[in-house]
Amino acid sequence: MFKVFTSLLTCLLVSLVTGWSILAQSPAGYQKTPRIKLSLNQGWKFKLGEPTADYFKEDFKDAQWPTVHVPHTLELTDLNLNGYTDDKTQLTFHRNVGWYRKSILVDKSDRKVFLEFEGAHQVTDLWVNGKHVGQHSVGGYTPFHFDITDYVRKGAQNQITLLVDNRRREDVPPDPGPFDYIKFSGLYRDVYQVETNPTYVTFNWEAMEAGVAFTTPSVDPVNMNATVDVKTVVRNETGQNQNITLVNRLVDKNGLVVLRMDVNQNVEPGQDARFSQIGGIEDDLHLWSVDDPYLYRLVTSVYHESKLLDQIECKVGIRKFEHHPREGFLLNGEPIKLIGANRHQHYGYIGDAMPNSLHRKDMLQFKALGFNVVRTAHYPQDNALVEACDELGILVYEEAPTWISIGNEAWFENLEKAARTMVRNHRNHPSVIIWGGGINHRGYVPQVHLAVKQEDPTRLTASQSSRWTGWQTSGMTDIYGQMIYGPVEWYRHEPMLAMEGREGIENLARYKKDPLLTGIISWNAHDYYTFHPISKPTRDRDGGLMTIFRHPYGPAPWYPAELTSAPYLHFASTWEEGVSEVVVYSNTDEVELLVNGKPLGRKKVDKSGLMGALNSPPFKFDIDKYQPGKLTARGWTDDQVLIEKTIATPQKAVAVKLVVDNADRQFVADGSDIMQAYAYIVDENGTVLENENRSISFDVKGEGSIVGDDQDIGANPRTMVRGHAPVLIRASTLAGEMVVTASAKGLKSDKVSLVTTMFDPDANAAVQGFADVEVARVDLGSSHQLVQFGWEAWNQNDGEEASYQCNKVGGFKASIQCHSEDGLLRWLGEMNVMGKYGYAHGEGVLGVDEKGIQLKIEGLAQGQYELVTYHHAPRSNTDSMDPNKEKLKTLNVTKIGYAKTISAEWASGNDKIKKQSVISEGNMLPSFGPASLSFKFEKKNGSPITITFKDREGNNAVWLNAFELKKIIK
Repeated sequence: MFKVFTSLLTCLLVSLVTGWSILAQSPAGYQKTPRIKLSLNQGWKFKLGEPTADYFKEDFKDAQWPTVHVPHTLELTDLNLNGYTDDKTQLTFHRNVGWYRKSILVDKSDRKVFLEFEGAHQVTDLWVNGKHVGQHSVGGYTPFHFDITDYVRKGAQNQITLLVDNRRREDVPPDPGPFDYIKFSGLYRDVYQVETNPTYVTFNWEAMEAGVAFTTPSVDPVNMNATVDVKTVVRNETGQNQNITLVNRLVDKNGLVVLRMDVNQNVEPGQDARFSQIGGIEDDLHLWSVDDPYLYRLVTSVYHESKLLDQIECKVGIRKFEHHPREGFLLNGEPIKLIGANRHQHYGYIGDAMPNSLHRKDMLQFKALGFNVVRTAHYPQDNALVEACDELGILVYEEAPTWISIGNEAWFENLEKAARTMVRNHRNHPSVIIWGGGINHRGYVPQVHLAVKQEDPTRLTASQSSRWTGWQTSGMTDIYGQMIYGPVEWYRHEPMLAMEGREGIENLARYKKDPLLTGIISWNAHDYYTFHPISKPTRDRDGGLMTIFRHPYGPAPWYPAELTSAPYLHFASTWEEGVSEVVVYSNTDEVELLVNGKPLGRKKVDKSGLMGALNSPPFKFDIDKYQPGKLTARGWTDDQVLIEKTIATPQKAVAVKLVVDNADRQFVADGSDIMQAYAYIVDENGTVLENENRSISFDVKGEGSIVGDDQDIGANPRTMVRGHAPVLIRASTLAGEMVVTASAKGLKSDKVSLVTTMFDPDANAAVQGFADVEVARVDLGSSHQLVQFGWEAWNQNDGEEASYQCNKVGGFKASIQCHSEDGLLRWLGEMNVMGKYGYAHGEGVLGVDEKGIQLKIEGLAQGQYELVTYHHAPRSNTDSMDPNKEKLKTLNVTKIGYAKTISAEWASGNDKIKKQSVISEGNMLPSFGPASLSFKFEKKNGSPITITFKDREGNNAVWLNAFELKKIIK
């Protein structure tokens, strides 16, 4: 079963690497980015409790405190909540404080110094060198930072002390409760040391106008173009006016800048300046979608004269998401049904203190299941989760930290602050499509809706309603989000999104059958910690499609059959004495069963009744007579077997099988990274014995350890539940090999070797380089031509020397000539050809020469280039309303015979490239544009470049309408 959730991912993660190798971090003449961002996750000294102590004093000796690594929880938690008997207000569990101390080195420089926190539960005080810097008390689920520039000693070690306080507060949501999830504790998200020049881009969450805000005011998925708007706030903390040039670059996956926007503005000392830039993409636009999650990089650079003062980047995507009152949700103009699950950030033993790798693993499982949406119940979640959704193509519905309760005025103030911070932090992520506009169970809340709409008017809000309370509509929000746990009464005058609903086959079928139900986000992806009574105290926590350790159970293995396209087959039944029915999940048209190689039956998918709403209902086979041995299932489509699997009758237990969930991830030696593994008991055939409940012991030799190994939380040894025993393997701080062993009394043990990679604390290390692209776009035609907007005009008349001087891409001279003395050039203008860039491609020069014509380019500087030439034989689209009709009657260029297929040879010195193309023709350009030829080359010397165009089939004339010359600036 485990393999189901890792085997479908490989094809999703293949990177697109084409074109040139991009080496540059910044354009020529500029230094690399001066911003420093270092992880501070390693090596904190920790003390539990004593909130009134003076451990913040600089001379306090903390050598006897244990060393911990972030993410960190105040205490590990067993599956019975350590014996606590709190109700849902959680009065005592994890209601403690933690002291964290660490020394950091700050170099001698004039740089600003900040401490950045992605989140800490829930009130955080900071001291630097014994002096109190400040307190963050908005809550534990959103980021914050402290400016410590005036508190540190440059060129020396500095003592950092944190008091992270998780005690109950009346004014910090989701307190004072109740809530049906656990509010865990500790310094549980990443911490960074950030250093910048005194002139820098501010942090996104500082204010409504702060940092970098990326939006796309218009996206046209039909004609494939988009408008890009970027607003950036730069702060000048020098004592002088600074004339700042702000450059925002949109960089594609090949590292090439596809859009560059420059703006210059004076920034006064001690002031913030807002830079507003807008641009468009008309060519080679890549849209972000759940099936093709294409990401650009937005690189924001701050220059003063030739000096790069600051540079940051974020990954962005371009997509159009809409909510239609009849068609439901549309992504890039196409209807999309939102199918997914809610997700708590809880994890077995470690609570909220999940390393980034486990956040990403959760979304990898979502993708393998076929889910396209996640709701972050019921609070903003880790950056790593949203980044994974961006990368994998999973939509995000995110909400502020609440459940049902409403607090005092200060509580509402902090709720609004948390909601605004959530939006500012994640507003640039394409995966985020919906903000919660209410309070869970209570429906829409005007204050929350208005706050997030003010912060981000580009996205939708949802009401967060429940069927037992509140107005049963979307209210002020855009989407009627409802909890569907039974019959729902609503006016059916608007679509409804099941932001919560039961999981499973019949529930999804009911949703699919009703066109007004636009999505179902099931409750819940994983079992989770709660002070709700649990139905089976001897089992793991109940409530999800997977255990709290992310092992699937119940209907979870069916979802890939319904929601994914790769051939899939899964046995939902075992093959053993007493079986009367075998259930198979598959997305093939038919399934055939064979017992010990002999056919038992073959069935087509049964879509009768409610199951008719599904793509792939379960295949069910009645078993009249059980025969021990091997049961094989074959999935058939179009009379071909696409997939085959076999299970066998369970035999006596002989061994432990250890399976590590290490697909598509690294294991990093940072002291906090965790690898999930599962131990199974198998028979001599390798069949998993799902009813076993033995105790499994785990051991690690080498650079790792078992989470909870030294604490009485039932982690090691671990009693099996649902046929497996989970174990969390934690990396040490030294990269190397470890051997993990799983054993059970009387059975053969199993070992797995793991290797951890070295941890790099440089949080900017993953930032890739980029290359600017300068483009000369030249529109050829007679002096009467209609020049394409934004293109250079090469105007020429018949009988003139055909030459043109261009100042773009460093400057060059272009000329056109025939290859023989008898040849001639005819220049055409004022043609009306329909299509994208029709002005450029509807006019041009016709070279009448059986030996062809030659385009020569001289004076190019050394570097990497791409030359694209366009070849379209135009016909007039002029009608009676065109004032140029009479003039067009006197022209006969278009009556000259022209080549249908052209060949071209590019040459520079001894280098040659040959290409050919069938030309386009007519009064309307093809939807994909005119015929073109592309030449990528590196200019190494002063030799001119020549391209010879000839009729490949005979001696007809050759059309050349326009060309683009792109220079790659490293």
